Order: sequence, then C-alpha cells, then structure tokens
Amino acid sequence: MNIFRKIFTCTGIVFTFTAAAQERIHVNSFGLAPNTFTDATTRVQQAIAACKNKPGAILEFAPGRYDFYPDSAVKKVYFISNTSSETEVPEKTKTIGLFFENFKDLTIEGNGAEFVFHGKMTTWVFDQCENITMRHVTVDMERPSMSEMTLKTVTPQMVVAAVYPASKYAIIDQRLEWYGPKWGMKIFHAVLADTAKGVYTYSSWAPFQKSTATTIAPNTVQFTGDFSGFKGGPGNVLTVRDGIRDQVGAFIQHCRNVQLEHINMRYMHGLGIVSQFSEDLHYSHIQIMPGEKSGRVMAAFADGMHFSGCKGNITITDSHFKGLHDDPVNVHGTHLVITEKVAPRVLKLRFMHHQTYGFQAFFAGDSISFVHAATLQGYANGRIAAARMLSEREMEVTLSTDLPEGIVAGDCLENITWTPLLTIRNCLFEAVNTRGLLVTTRKKVVIEHNRFYRTGMHAILIADDAASWFESGPVQDVLITGNTFEGCGYNLAPDNNYVIAIAPENHQLLKGYMVHHNIRIEDNEFRIYDYPVLTARSTGNLSFTRNRISWMKDYLPQGAPRPAFRLTGCEDVKLNRNEWRVPFKPAVLLQSMTAKAIKTDLPVEVRP
Repeated sequence: MNIFRKIFTCTGIVFTFTAAAQERIHVNSFGLAPNTFTDATTRVQQAIAACKNKPGAILEFAPGRYDFYPDSAVKKVYFISNTSSETEVPEKTKTIGLFFENFKDLTIEGNGAEFVFHGKMTTWVFDQCENITMRHVTVDMERPSMSEMTLKTVTPQMVVAAVYPASKYAIIDQRLEWYGPKWGMKIFHAVLADTAKGVYTYSSWAPFQKSTATTIAPNTVQFTGDFSGFKGGPGNVLTVRDGIRDQVGAFIQHCRNVQLEHINMRYMHGLGIVSQFSEDLHYSHIQIMPGEKSGRVMAAFADGMHFSGCKGNITITDSHFKGLHDDPVNVHGTHLVITEKVAPRVLKLRFMHHQTYGFQAFFAGDSISFVHAATLQGYANGRIAAARMLSEREMEVTLSTDLPEGIVAGDCLENITWTPLLTIRNCLFEAVNTRGLLVTTRKKVVIEHNRFYRTGMHAILIADDAASWFESGPVQDVLITGNTFEGCGYNLAPDNNYVIAIAPENHQLLKGYMVHHNIRIEDNEFRIYDYPVLTARSTGNLSFTRNRISWMKDYLPQGAPRPAFRLTGCEDVKLNRNEWRVPFKPAVLLQSMTAKAIKTDLPVEVRP
C-alpha cells in the first residue's frame, strides 16, 4: 500500500500522520470461528481472496484450532524438485490448504493459531508472490503419515509395542496394517529412535510385516515371529512411513522476499518446506519438531527445509530441527545434462534424476556454466537468450553467443544466476538419522553459532555432483565458525563417519583444478566419540584452525584407530593451532596430493 505522510514541526515536536492504514481482514468475518473442528478450508480461501489487490493487507486469524480437509482444498499441478518420479507419482496434483498466488505485500498473522490438516496435504503454497510474511502459526496433522510405536518388550521371538494413539492401524489376517484418511501403507521406511541417547538409526519393518500381530490391550500389540536380527530395545520408538513424496510440507515458488517467523511445523508430509526458484527468503524462529506434549518423536516425513534453484539472500536463524526422516536443510541447484547440439547456439537438455524434473530450470537472461560431469570442472560461461520446456524431462535453451568448443556427451549446464547467499545462525539440529546441512552454492555461506547434536550422518555435507542427484554446484566462500558438534556421524561408521564432509562427486581428479574453494572451519567445538573429524576432496584454500576437539566417553563404541583427517586431491590446506583433548594422537591421511599442499602440526601419511 502506498502510504503518504505529512510532517508538521511545532516547538521541536514532529507529528506524522498516515493517510492510509494497513487493512486488516479477519478470517472470522467470513463466518469462521476457531475450535469448531469443522472444515475451515473454503472460508479461509475466501478470506485469502479478499486480500487480493490490497497491498499491505493483514490476513488475521483469531487464536485457536482450524481444520483443513482435502475435499475442499485447492488442487493444482506442481513439479517440485527432489520429490517423486513418473512411476512413483504419475500425476503431480497437489492438495493445498492455504493457496496464495500473485499476492504482493501481504502479512498472514496467525496470533498463535493452530492449523490441523486431515489426509495427505500440502499445507500452504506461495506462488509468484512478493513481500509475504507469515508468522505465529502452528501446523500439524490429525493423523501424521508417520506411524510410531514404543517398544516395551523385545526378545528374539516376540516384540510388544505401544502404538501412538493417532497412528491408526488394523489387524487383518494376523498382520498389522497402518492406515489413514484415504490411504494405506505398502512401502515401508523405518527409523529407530533411541530418545534417551539421541541416536536415530535406520531400521526395518520387515520382521514386523512377517510376524503375527495381536492386540493385547488398547493400542498395545504383540508381534510374534523372528526378531533375532532386530536391534531395537525397550524404550526405543520405531517410526514407519511409506517412501512416496506425493505432497510437500509447504511450497514457495517464483516468489521474492518471503519471511516466515515463529512458525511451528509439528508434522509435515512429504519433503518439507520447499522453496524453488525464489529469492530473498528469511526464516526465523522456526520449529520443525513435535509438540512437547504430543508424545511423538517425528515431525517430518523427509527434509525440513529444501531450497532448489534460489537466489538472493537465504537466512535461517534461531530455529530448531528435531525428529526428521531426512536432512533438516538442503540448499542446491540442478545440473541438466546436454543431450544434443541442435544448432550453433541451441542445446537440448535433460533432467536426469528420477525425482527432479518438470520445472523450468533456465530463463532468458540467466548466466550459465558449462560443466564436465566427470571432473565437475566449469570450463566456459554463457548467457541464456531463450528457454522453453520441450517435455516434462527436456528443455531447449538458446544462448546469446555460439556454443564453446569442447562440449562432450554427458556435460551439464549449471544455472549460476539462481544461486543464493546463505546464512544459518543460532539453530539447533538434533534427532535426525541423516545429515544436518547440505550446502552447494557458489555465493557466500556463513554457518555460525549452531549446535549439531548427534546427527546420524555428517553434520555438514558440502557436495556437488553431476552423476547421482545432479545437485549443483561448487562453493567458493564458506565460513563455519562458533558451532558445536556433538556425537555426529554414527550412521556412517566405520569408514565415513566424519563430522564434516567436503565431498564433491568428481569421479576424475583433474590436476590443478579444485571443485571447491575458500572453506574456513574456525573456532568450533567438536565433541567426538570416534577418530574421524573432517574429510575433504578437491578443495583449495581449506583451513581448519583454532578448533577445540574433545572426547565423549560412554557414548558409542569407536572403531579401529585411523586418521582424524582424510584429504584427497586438495591444495593450500591449513590444519593447525587446534586444541586436542582426546586419548589418541590425531593424524592426517593424504591421497592424490603431496605433503607440500598442507601446513599442519599433525603427523601426515601420504598414499597414492
């Protein structure tokens, strides 16, 4: 809203008059009261529509519970990165509770409202919006698509478990069947939560699926069968979901300047909060974790926050991630493979990963990098003059100049315009069987003053690949400082349980070429239970200095002695001035590089 101000000065006092105030649109004005448990979807969408073309409007909810059902939800087709293949989900219609399209200068004020969703739904969508703020909202599902049960008795022949009350099940032909609103479960992905230790490990539903199930008390089931290989114990929580990402927790596409503040995501089905080809995203005081009194241990079916092809500034601050089946935060672009040189300036491209396709990944005016897939070497740059989708899997791009020499089959294009600056500060990552952060962006990255508590894999993974997930690209300026890492990496033992991994998937090392550059790991606290601390590959100007490394006792068994650092094909490494309080002498293993490439005060072993 355009606000005109008149300022009058009288005896040194300045008076400001606002010619127009922000318009508040109350959801209850549309006949909707909280805590009725009726379907709020249609009336909320009417209230959203009333905010259209009113820049500066505030959509306001009264405190209380609002229920959203799929039958009256908005249905729209979206192709979303890292979600599902043509086989897994052939039809990409999303079922959306709160739908915002082409809004500008809008605030959604929840006032502590709780949005409860029924069935598999995408909670909200911001599509082609600008200057949007959502705050003071809690999101949950009446029947989470994650089923949970606490183990009471475990023997090689029998397990007794208390099923979480909202995890609906039936015993059919002596088999336990999980179900929810209009869905059953035939594909099983299981994670075992040892909440006492904070250790979350991969598990299996197979022995339960093959066993005989009997309800012996309300929400208590006895499973009789072969559990000799099952590693759970009394007090552990077995969490089970299917593997199909047919919806996402929330979706933000082609938006600019989105702020999420004081949002509690108590459960999300699918991939989490996905931001795709959007810019300037600021997320603060976000909780992705079960409610403290809910009795559940899982809050996310997969990732917590997923950023694909974004630009501008991404900031994630003062947030808490706890109880996820996949990575809390993943930031990346997408490599598309060159499949055909159509003309001197025209290329045909293809999405390669089975779960990522269907969205426009290049736009007119974008800058691009040509990348050799095997080495991940960016060997030429260009600019897009025109881009169009040929099919769900293929794009055609026209460059503003002739194609460079040296293009070979399998080379990729990376969109280097849509790559963000990233700041992650004052966050807590815990209760996750995978990684804490995945970071692949060539703009400046600051990861500071966070706590990574017992993440099952690397606390931080810096990747880049053009062969598996096709998630681009190289990093060029990363500062990791003031963080605490405790007991991370146990799901990758015994060979790869490094706390931090800089692991580009360049399957051919190119002499003199580094994929990643300028990574500083400084002034952090590492509390380790095993020998590995850091692994890095094809990285130039890497420093690990002024860190404090201490030993955890009575946590998890450590493996055989091995180097704390493994460096492969790196240059200009500084690894010194760290404080070690551990019962072993740390050492460095070098592969495909010489001792001249590192400055260190630790013993060094060089291997081919």
